Amino acid sequence: MTHLKEGDKAPTIFGKDQSGKEVDMEAYKGKKVILYFYPKDDTPGCTTEACNFRDSHSELLEKGIAVIGVSADTEKKHQKFIDKYSLPFPLIADTERKLIEAYGIWGLKKFMGREYDGIHRTTFVIDENGIILKVITKVKNKMATEQILEALGM
Repeated sequence: MTHLKEGDKAPTIFGKDQSGKEVDMEAYKGKKVILYFYPKDDTPGCTTEACNFRDSHSELLEKGIAVIGVSADTEKKHQKFIDKYSLPFPLIADTERKLIEAYGIWGLKKFMGREYDGIHRTTFVIDENGIILKVITKVKNKMATEQILEALGM
């Protein structure tokens, strides 16, 4: 699991989104950012979480909060996922796992008696100055936005 904790300086967001556009924290200066890591596009839990953020996107923007998703899927897979579910926020294609490893969320997982390496679903809330406000490791997919807003006292 992640070595980062609340109060730590967030690693610089870098990588390309679904369109091949470079994404970094400079573009989000002055806003809080929900940076959520998820295992794979178009799987049940990941879709539920993404759609929760989609459905709450206007509310989050009104509160000055941007959303960025990250997985190891390709730009092409991200674009299909965005198109299929009308997601209004960028998804970083971290195929080389640089960002995933910088945030420390790659590691051993167990599912149905099988062990494998993968992404641990984790959400970071980063403040306007690049400091981690919240780290959520037990993400509630159906209530991801509510969970974050509650953690922030909003």
